[in-house]
Amino acid sequence: MVQKPNVLLICVDDLRPELKSFGAEYISSPNIDALVEKGIKFQKHFVNSPSCGPSRYTLLTGQYGPAGNDALFSRANKIKQGILKVDKSIPEWFRTYGYTTVSVGKVSHHPGGRGGKNWNDSTKVEMPNAWDKHLMPVAEWEHPRGMMHGLAHGETRLKSGSMDVFQTAEGDDNIYPDGAITDEAVKQIGALASNKEKPFFLAVGIIKPHLPFGAPKTYYDRYDGVGLPEIKHPEKPKGRTTWHGSGEFMKYNRWGKNPNKDVGFANEVRRHYATCVSYADAQVGKILAALKKTGADKNTIVVLWGDHGWHLGEHAIWGKHSLFEESLHAPLIIHYPGMKHEGTNTDAIVETVDIFPTLCDLAEIEIPEYAHGTSLKEILVDPNAAGHYAISYKNNVSTIRTSTHRMTLHQDGFVELYNHTTIEKETKNIAKDYPELVKELKVKLRTRLNLK
Repeated sequence: MVQKPNVLLICVDDLRPELKSFGAEYISSPNIDALVEKGIKFQKHFVNSPSCGPSRYTLLTGQYGPAGNDALFSRANKIKQGILKVDKSIPEWFRTYGYTTVSVGKVSHHPGGRGGKNWNDSTKVEMPNAWDKHLMPVAEWEHPRGMMHGLAHGETRLKSGSMDVFQTAEGDDNIYPDGAITDEAVKQIGALASNKEKPFFLAVGIIKPHLPFGAPKTYYDRYDGVGLPEIKHPEKPKGRTTWHGSGEFMKYNRWGKNPNKDVGFANEVRRHYATCVSYADAQVGKILAALKKTGADKNTIVVLWGDHGWHLGEHAIWGKHSLFEESLHAPLIIHYPGMKHEGTNTDAIVETVDIFPTLCDLAEIEIPEYAHGTSLKEILVDPNAAGHYAISYKNNVSTIRTSTHRMTLHQDGFVELYNHTTIEKETKNIAKDYPELVKELKVKLRTRLNLK
């Protein structure tokens, strides 16, 4: 009997498609680019929510869900109460097919998948019945909460205002939290690959490039003298949109500077974001090298997924949390054993909820009826196959992205409509000029949201 393929799911926090292989020429991302050469790059993958918790909810459950960061914990509470039937998460589903399931790092919203004051309370599990092991090394950062917003040498965030928004420090990869996560992931790959009886489902969550932007100086040095592209549409939008004041970013110590008013500071922020991307890329490289070393790579499906995008000054936003393209557009790369189209791109529009059914399809296990997404296997087999449309949501507002337009619908009925085939893209609301298209997209959007 042929053993089912393993699954390696790599989640990267706050990673927009700011990678050389996705067209950002100035970025140094050799390891993810090498994975792109072996897999298929989804150039138009959109997440279902522009925030960590609800986006990871859609990844891990294959369903649209609540818009808050506590989405998975509220699901866990329903399981605990035992009154309502709660559909199996992706690791739980794979467990029922004989897989050993392990998570390392930030896979669900809380790194390590536990709640409590320091996110290490084993009585408060974010995803019950999901993982055989859910691991979160903390090294000198003391606890998962300390790791989440950690800077060099064990510095943890006590108050955002007293923590620098960016930092570089001399030293190796382990002076920042992701070094410890990667070491644990490498260790787990060795152990899981040595078990020839059971396939594994390993999910690894890398924290950078999440704020604060801290990484070893060697990665910052890669950008010495490198020119940055201009920020597209940097003006604050006129009229009503999902614009916000970049609260998550602005609460850190910025030395009194505002990137919307200070070009030099804006470029330093962008350079430090790029530094963190290169640091995260190096961790991905170590994980993939460990997989290859065991020989298990020959029978492993690899998915790299960014949990949402991140504005670097577009629309005068620094962060996520909007329903503009920059918050919702994130990388997705899939490689699987025996695939015919290595190194190809697809422009098909896909969304995060599609990953659950796709992994089932590739592993040749049943796709659960309750999955809201669509298997992407047809696109993996034929990169020219059509995609669908993608929906995303926040509280009180939702959006739909087609191959040509984005429509955003506010709860009170206000509509934003943008044409992505024009140079204005999401800077010119044309909703009043196209009432028929608005009507058609509202039907599509509401039909999908009814699944929630």
